[in-house]
Amino acid sequence: MSNDQELKNIVKAQYAQIATQEKTTNAASCCGATTPSNKVYNIMMEDYSETKGYVEAADLGLGCGLPTQFAKIKKGDTVIDLGSGAGNDCFVARHETGPEGKVIGIDFTPAMVQKARRNAEKMGYNNVEFREGDIDNMPVNEEVADVVVSNCVLNLVPNKEKVIREIFRVLKPGGHFSISDIVLMGVLPEALKEDAEMYAGCVAGAIQKDSYLQHIKQAGFQNIRLQKEKSISIPEDILGKYLRPEELMAFNQGGTGIYSITVYAEKPGATDESKKTRFSTQQAASCQEGTGCC
Repeated sequence: MSNDQELKNIVKAQYAQIATQEKTTNAASCCGATTPSNKVYNIMMEDYSETKGYVEAADLGLGCGLPTQFAKIKKGDTVIDLGSGAGNDCFVARHETGPEGKVIGIDFTPAMVQKARRNAEKMGYNNVEFREGDIDNMPVNEEVADVVVSNCVLNLVPNKEKVIREIFRVLKPGGHFSISDIVLMGVLPEALKEDAEMYAGCVAGAIQKDSYLQHIKQAGFQNIRLQKEKSISIPEDILGKYLRPEELMAFNQGGTGIYSITVYAEKPGATDESKKTRFSTQQAASCQEGTGCC
């Protein structure tokens, strides 16, 4: 696999192309970035269309969860969205913060930032801004955000520990995050792990679920909770590009799991007991059997 900077350049080039594509094209591929399957598979994306604040023009079909659904955003909050793309999660977050809040989207692909800014201007959202920059070195001062959200992005960054430390830095004491991402249980075949296209497609850059959660704990976060988990299946016509038939059979029978998870965690410092009560109430209302959040 390439070095960290080369990986970033690969991802940036892929997502610059995606910024000009239609959602239907992105939905036909693995997280929008790989060559489309010969059938339209909504492999990772979730349906936002019924979500309040949803802006269709900003939905490129690139997410793997609905982190804003679990993020406990309140009126007046400052929210940061990591890897904001065309702005979809920012606009959903803006609905929750109201005009009295503020939403900052960060993306390192200039074409995405430009697209998001155009979308915000069309909607007249003066309290939503988009900044160009790396999420492992955010163009944001410390202790700015009440909430951080992200949707299928950390797996695209080579140094995930650094991103998590950055999240800790920009959150206010008592602030929290809700992040949807791709993780693994088991080992990917080398052909998938070493392929740049699969890295940009949100698969090869994913790490073990236990390691992911451990990084969050080591950064100093507390009250870490898995809010949602679902299995991701990559269609065989995509896997067939990388694996011989016998390798494909072994992979399908080997027990390796690719999962979309939504993780919640808090930065220490909260003194408001009602915050914990709100989470418990929301968790009880949103948890359903089989989602992995209970």
